[in-house]
Amino acid sequence: MPIDLANLAFVCVSPPRPKLVSQETGEVKVDKNGEAVYQVGLSCANESGRVDLLTVAVAGDPGVSLGQVVTPVGLVGFFWEQTINGERRSGVSFRAERVVPVGGETAAAA
Repeated sequence: MPIDLANLAFVCVSPPRPKLVSQETGEVKVDKNGEAVYQVGLSCANESGRVDLLTVAVAGDPGVSLGQVVTPVGLVGFFWEQTINGERRSGVSFRAERVVPVGGETAAAA
């Protein structure tokens, strides 16, 4: 599901860190191109004041820092569901092509 960013504002609330496949081994998840996948925590606010926290996956270190106002370019949400040991879990995960500082979207696209 592509997400319309028109009326949303995002702030980095957790700096980028590599996404791990396994906590025990420390193995870092890689995408289909072999690039390390990072996750960054973002607060997302709309015009009416609702705020949500999202963890967004992105290929490569986006190079953003805590407190920085950012834009998650190409943000999509996707539904997931799994059953582990008979316990069923589900939710929505988020992925972006890249996460850039506000104003950096046009420079990053060039």
